[in-house]
Amino acid sequence: MNKQSVEFFRITGVVQGVGYRWWMVQAAERLQLAGWVRNRTDGSVEAFVRGPKPAVDALAEWAHRGPPAARVSGFTRTPAEDDDSVTWEFSERPTV
Repeated sequence: MNKQSVEFFRITGVVQGVGYRWWMVQAAERLQLAGWVRNRTDGSVEAFVRGPKPAVDALAEWAHRGPPAARVSGFTRTPAEDDDSVTWEFSERPTV
């Protein structure tokens, strides 16, 4: 059985207005991950991700690149506390 991982991602660069969140939702759903992704008013994107560690690692690798129009200049990933409001879906949330 794969160990579950709960992580928080922060992505900076040209990551808003380029389909980044939509692409992340699609990638996360293919990997059967739970969580959410949202824009921040500072121009970054953040995500909460829960699932088997190999799948979270695969999403992190994708997040470094993003969709074709994105230009990722920074990526951080940190362990996170689980969020009971997150079901087994991956969704876009409103900007904060």
